[in-house]
Amino acid sequence: MRFSTLARAFAPVAIVAVAVPAAAATDPAIQQVERHLAATQSMTATFVQTNGKGQQLSGTMTLKRPGRVRFDYGSSANMLLVADGTNLFYLDYDVGQKNHWPITKSPLAPLLASDPDLQRIARTVPTQDPRVLLVRVRDARRPEFGTLILAFVKAPAAPGGLQLEGWTSIDAQNKKITVKLNQQRYNVAVADTAFQFAEPQKRRRG
Repeated sequence: MRFSTLARAFAPVAIVAVAVPAAAATDPAIQQVERHLAATQSMTATFVQTNGKGQQLSGTMTLKRPGRVRFDYGSSANMLLVADGTNLFYLDYDVGQKNHWPITKSPLAPLLASDPDLQRIARTVPTQDPRVLLVRVRDARRPEFGTLILAFVKAPAAPGGLQLEGWTSIDAQNKKITVKLNQQRYNVAVADTAFQFAEPQKRRRG
C-alpha cells in the first residue's frame, strides 16, 4: 500500500459529485463537534487504516492542535505522515520519496484548524444508534478538501462530550479509506519535537 492508496486518506482528493443539502446554519450537533475540536488541544491514539481492498496498516497517531499531526506506521510500513503546522508531509523511506501539500488543502483540515467552523461545510448523517454522531464534511468552494465522514461517540468525559472514533475519506472514483481509532487519550502533554522527521534518502540507481 504505497502513496497512491495509503495517502488517499490524507492527501487532497476530488470531491464526490453527489448533491448534498447545505447544513443548517445553527445545527446543534455540528456546534457540539466544533466545541469538541476547540476543546481538544492534543490527542494520542492507535489506528487501523483500511482501503477498499481490505488491506490494512496500523500504527499510532499523535495530534496537537492547531496544525500538527503524526501517523507513525511502525513496523507495518516504513513510511510516515506528519503535519508540522503548515504542511502535511508523506515520507516513504523505502523508496526515498517525499510529497507535501498545505494542511488547508487536506481532508484533515477541519480537525487541525485553529478555529473550527463547520457550519457551512458539514451536515450530520442519520444513524440508528443515538450514541453515534456521523458528520459529513464537504466544501463545495474547496473541492480539494474531498469528502470526509467523521465518526464520534457520545462520551461525557471526552472534550465537548464526544470521542472521535475515526473517519472515512472518499475520492472522486468513490474509493474509500477508513481510519479506525482506539486507545484515545485527550489533552495529554505532547512536545513539538514529536512532529519532526528525518528526510528520506533517495535510492541510488545501480
